[in-house]
Amino acid sequence: MTNVISIQLEALGIRPKEPIYVQLPVPELVEHAVKQNQGSLTDSGALSFATGKFTGRSPESRFIVKDEFTLDQVNWGKVNKGMTVALFDELQNRVSNYLSEIPLYIRSVQACNHKAYAQQVLVVCETPIQSHFVDNMFIETDIEKQARIDWTVLVASELQIADYEELDLPTAHCVAVDLTRQVILIIGTAYTGEIKKGVFSALNYLLPLKHNVLTMHCSANVGKNNDTALFFGLSGTGKTTLSSDEGRFLIGDDEHGWAENEIFNFEGGCYAKGIGLTKQHEPQIFNAIKFGALIENAKFKPGTREIDYNDISITENLRVSYPLEFIENISNKNCCNAPKHIFFLSADAFGVLPPISKLTAEQAMFYFINGYTAKVAGTEMGVKTPTATFSACFGAAFLPLHPMRYAEMLKQRLENHKDIQVWLVNTGWVAGPYGVGRRIQLAYTRQLIRSAMENVIGEAGFELHPTFNLQMPRECPGVPADLLNPKRVWANQEGYVEMAEKLNGMFEENYAQYVKLEA
Repeated sequence: MTNVISIQLEALGIRPKEPIYVQLPVPELVEHAVKQNQGSLTDSGALSFATGKFTGRSPESRFIVKDEFTLDQVNWGKVNKGMTVALFDELQNRVSNYLSEIPLYIRSVQACNHKAYAQQVLVVCETPIQSHFVDNMFIETDIEKQARIDWTVLVASELQIADYEELDLPTAHCVAVDLTRQVILIIGTAYTGEIKKGVFSALNYLLPLKHNVLTMHCSANVGKNNDTALFFGLSGTGKTTLSSDEGRFLIGDDEHGWAENEIFNFEGGCYAKGIGLTKQHEPQIFNAIKFGALIENAKFKPGTREIDYNDISITENLRVSYPLEFIENISNKNCCNAPKHIFFLSADAFGVLPPISKLTAEQAMFYFINGYTAKVAGTEMGVKTPTATFSACFGAAFLPLHPMRYAEMLKQRLENHKDIQVWLVNTGWVAGPYGVGRRIQLAYTRQLIRSAMENVIGEAGFELHPTFNLQMPRECPGVPADLLNPKRVWANQEGYVEMAEKLNGMFEENYAQYVKLEA
C-alpha cells in the first residue's frame, strides 16, 4: 500500500485490522470471489454474481451534503436531497469503523480520459467483485506514481443504519455524497452501479463549475473520418447498443465530457443492459462477455453454465460490465473532435414519434430538456400501458446542478459549431402503442442512424409532422418509406392523431416547468 493511500485511509479514520488487498489483478479477484462463494464462472469465462436485495439504484436514499459551498449551487429537491454536515460525519464515522474491522479490497483508478480533467479516485470495497467492477469501469492508473487522491468512495455494502428513523433517513441504506470534501459513502447496498453513478454525479458538479466542461449521460463513437457522434438516452433506449457499431469506433457507452472542441470518455469500461442479449443482434457486446467481464443478476439455463439472458426473474435490470478493450472496434484516441451528429434516443411506447426526425436548434433544446422516453408498466393481470418518463438532459438523476445549466452549455456549443446536426430517434414502438404495435426493428434503427451520419437520409426531402412539427425524411435506403411517417402504419388513423396530441401535450407541460431558452 502506497503512502498516498495510507495517508488517505488514516485521514478518514480507517485503521484496518484485517488483510488489505490493494490493486489485485482480475484473475486474483475472480479467485477470491469464487472461493468466497460470491460468484460463479460461466461457459464464456465471465463471472456471474448477484447483488442481493438491491438490483438497481436507490434514488430515494441518495443525499448530497448541504454546506456553505453547495447551498447556492446544487439544484435541491426530490433528486438532490440535502444532508447536514453533522449527519454525514456521523455516517462516515460508522463506515470507517466498520471497514476497519473487515478485509478490504482497495483500488485506485482514474475518472476522465483527459489530462487536463483527470480525477484520481480511491475506492475502498468490501468484496472482491466490487473491486473487479471498479477495475472494469474506470481507467487504470499507476499507483506507484500517484501523487494525489481527488475523490474517495467508501463501500460498506453489508452495513445497516439500524437507527435510520432517528437520523431522519428514509431507509437503513444510503448513498451520501460530500461534494466539498469529495467523499462518497455507499451504505447497505451491494448494487455496483451505485459506485459508477456516485462518481458520475460528482463529475457532473465539478467539471461544469470549475472547467466549463459539459458533462453528458450519453454514448459516443467516431468514424474513420474522425466524425464523432453522440447518443443521448435513458436506460433501455439503446445508447450502448447503437453506439457499438461495426462500422465505427466506440469512444464510450455512457458518460462523456465535452470541452470546447473535444469529446472524452469518463470511464474505462461499459455497463450494458443484458436483457434479451443475443450474438446475432448485438455481436460486439455478446463477444465482450468473456473472462474479465462481470454478469450481474442473471440466471443459468438449467443444468448448464450458459446464461439465460431472457430470464428476468431476478430483475429486468440484468447488467454486464467489461473493459473497453473487450470491444473489437474501440477508439485508440483519448479525445475526439466535437460531434458532427447528436442523436436523442426515445423509446416511445405510445408509438407516435417518427423513427427519425431532424431537429432545429430550438427543438434540440426542447427535447434535451424534456429527456423523454416511455416505460411499460405491468400488472399481475397482464394489463400493460405505456407511461411517459421525463428526465431532464437525459440524466436528471445524476445532475447536481440545475438542468438549465447543462442545457445552456449545450446551446452554446451548438452555436459555436453550426455544422452539428441533432436528430430525434424513436427506438420504441411503431404501428400502434405498446400492446397493439410492435417494437421497431433494431436493423432499421441502425440503418437510419448510419444514413444520417453518411448524409444520405432525406435526399428525397423532408415532410413536416403536423403535431410535433418535426422534419421526417421521405426516404431512407434500406428502410420502408411508410415507416418513416408513423401515422401511415397505424390502422386507426384517428387514434394516432389523438395519441400524438396527447403526447405533445405532455411535452409542453413538462417543458413549461423550466425557464425557456432564448431562441
